Amino acid sequence: MSERKVLSKYYPPDFDPSKITRTRGPKQAGPKVQVVRLMAPFSMKCLHCGEYIYKGRKFNARKETTDIKYYAITIYRFYIRCTRCSGEITFKTDPANMDYECERGAKRNFEPWREAKLAEETEEQRLDRLEREEAERDVMKELEAKTIDAKTEMAIADALDEIRSRNARIEKAEKDGGTTAVERDVVGEERRRQEEEDAEAARKAFESKKMPDLEEEIIEMDGPSTDGEGSVASSPTMSASTVAMPPPPVPAFKRQVKKKKDFSAALGIKKKPSLV
Repeated sequence: MSERKVLSKYYPPDFDPSKITRTRGPKQAGPKVQVVRLMAPFSMKCLHCGEYIYKGRKFNARKETTDIKYYAITIYRFYIRCTRCSGEITFKTDPANMDYECERGAKRNFEPWREAKLAEETEEQRLDRLEREEAERDVMKELEAKTIDAKTEMAIADALDEIRSRNARIEKAEKDGGTTAVERDVVGEERRRQEEEDAEAARKAFESKKMPDLEEEIIEMDGPSTDGEGSVASSPTMSASTVAMPPPPVPAFKRQVKKKKDFSAALGIKKKPSLV
């Protein structure tokens, strides 16, 4: 029985390898074509006879290198023939979607998972959307929003610091054995009271001040009056010019000495009497 794959060949005794001449064939015009063995990348229906070709079926195909490129990726075109009518079917690679695209001779079957994937936003569409949003963005509005957020955070931080300090005072008072009731801020209350007293004093001072009367007044003299040269005036009654009333005296504010409050007594701390 002969071998299926011949490993050794018969050479006649008069064989002369030097007599074999090599001939160069004509150059291939157009794109480069190779014969390859492949499987159908998707399920399809032949448009010539209606035959269904399922994914994974093997074909001897012609592979063609096209001049179209996706960025730096070369796109290839494949030619196969229908198993029933030998109609030519063409499809090519689609690097943008990492898939294959059917060109002519067949129709790709419906694939629900592929439709959902195509409905999603592609990379190019996402880049276009980001560029459009970047062009429409209002920088000043964003800056104002950031400023408001920073002020809000600072106010929250101040409130938290105040709460922590108050809790620390309560804890310290409980440890020292004093009362747990926390008094109001004495310094703030004293300052507020002083400001109210100053405002009340200023209001009273402005209420007591009156505008001078600018109208003419008639002054009656009981006895004879003399002018600047020593002569007696002709009439005991004279018309005085406009007399301006002197302004009332400015009220004087006395400095009040603030009494220092003994905080140690409020916290229950007793001072030792000093020895003289």
